[in-house]
Amino acid sequence: MSGQRGLFAPDTSGHLHEGKSRLPLTPVRNLSRHPFRTALSLLGIAVTAAMLLDMVMLSGGIERSFEQLLVGRGFQMRISPKGTLPFDTEATLPGTRALLARLRGDPDIAAAGPLLGASLYARQGDSLRTLFGYGVDPAAQANYQLEAGTDLLPGDTTGVLISAPVAAVTGARLGDTLTLVGRLDPQMAEAAVVRRLVVRGRVRWLYDYEGQRSVGTMLSVMQDLARQRDEDRASAIVLKVREGVDPGAATARLRRELPALEVNSVADLVAEFRGRLVYFRQLSYILGTISLIVTLLLVSTLLTITVNERLGEIATLRAIGVARVRIVRMVMAEGGVLTLSGGGAGIVLGVVTARYLDAILTSFPGLPAAISFFVPRAGNLTLAALVLIVTGIFAGSYPAWLAARAPVAATLRAEAT
Repeated sequence: MSGQRGLFAPDTSGHLHEGKSRLPLTPVRNLSRHPFRTALSLLGIAVTAAMLLDMVMLSGGIERSFEQLLVGRGFQMRISPKGTLPFDTEATLPGTRALLARLRGDPDIAAAGPLLGASLYARQGDSLRTLFGYGVDPAAQANYQLEAGTDLLPGDTTGVLISAPVAAVTGARLGDTLTLVGRLDPQMAEAAVVRRLVVRGRVRWLYDYEGQRSVGTMLSVMQDLARQRDEDRASAIVLKVREGVDPGAATARLRRELPALEVNSVADLVAEFRGRLVYFRQLSYILGTISLIVTLLLVSTLLTITVNERLGEIATLRAIGVARVRIVRMVMAEGGVLTLSGGGAGIVLGVVTARYLDAILTSFPGLPAAISFFVPRAGNLTLAALVLIVTGIFAGSYPAWLAARAPVAATLRAEAT
């Protein structure tokens, strides 16, 4: 007898044998006993995991996206007319040349670039196409990225940069001449200013909304088109601080020195943006919490039903000497495996749905195309996965307690009858 297995004795594979019957102790085998029920639970967990991931990305994604947009060219500060944000209104800054000279002479400032926004028209035969124009200094610009052709050179008053939508609507190509017409002021009995400019390059304007038709020229040319040359006006000035300089401290100092102007750092603008979009953060917290509660209930309910169905098996295991702590670990491991499997599918589903939802939200009029509401980051994926795993293990605690507290003798008698 010493060379034979005892009744229900465990073998080296981790299973118990009684003749040809097998009592599995592995979580995967236990869950596979009811494949349809398990599959439905995995589907439910995947949906809630996708919701959780989307809410985690939404909670801080848009702020991160906005911050990356502002510092994409390395400019950490903005100066605009008092009480406004850049391009928030048609208000402008007078005396741009003198202000730029002062800022460029500041020991904390590495670069200062003016921006002027104005409505324009592109003339094609007898028709006019509505455009938006940017006046820039190409040596210190923070609002476009070159895609094709060449950038404007300092002092280039005959060149223009166009966006892809402008190229599509006008048919203009690199090297073509584009006729720009300034907006006519109905209160003035003067003809609109007209400039014939050569297309130097195609660019992506960082602050444009989807499909916006924008062009860019030297600041002086745009001032002529917008009739702002005499007062030397600009909509805003972007600043880049020198290495080692704290942008917050530099912003505070310039606010004291320029009390008639609005001076904001990127942190200030992000805080303002966050205040306007507090609804999205609150929504993400609420829906994320709901998804965790649903996951907890799904896993806990499934494992409780499974434990109740297997009370006879669990009592048998306890009777032949399987430790109670091992039973607890087995049930909680099933919760972890169930949540991890459903959560893995949920992360893939969450990334797909986030792209779809982001396309809907970013299509709102007036929103920069570079803004994203859902920003997938490694930290988001890791946080969502860890929260799900902990939730799944915690969900198995009550079923594990039921399994550990099952009365061995009474359960075996009930199974026998």
